[in-house]
Amino acid sequence: MRPKKDRCVKFNPGVTYFKPRGIPLVKLKEITLTVSGLEALRLADSLGMSHEEAGKSMKISRATFGRILEKARKNVAEALLSGKAIKIEGGKYELQIGESND
Repeated sequence: MRPKKDRCVKFNPGVTYFKPRGIPLVKLKEITLTVSGLEALRLADSLGMSHEEAGKSMKISRATFGRILEKARKNVAEALLSGKAIKIEGGKYELQIGESND
């Protein structure tokens, strides 16, 4: 297996947790959304980029971008449907704030 390349992330999330309202965090199960997964959601779903454009922005292949996006969407859907908290952390990425935010 090849080593993973750093994903280029141009957005630093100011929030690292989302949770259902009215339930203490200690009572919730968590789903982890990687920082690169959040970036994939931002590029595809918020900015409307194609997989090819977004892959170039993150300096990864279109296919790799698609896999990251699919996993991120699955994790968010599971959290929403199961009432789990979303913890944003981790992944192999390089933060490139200061460059254009596509």
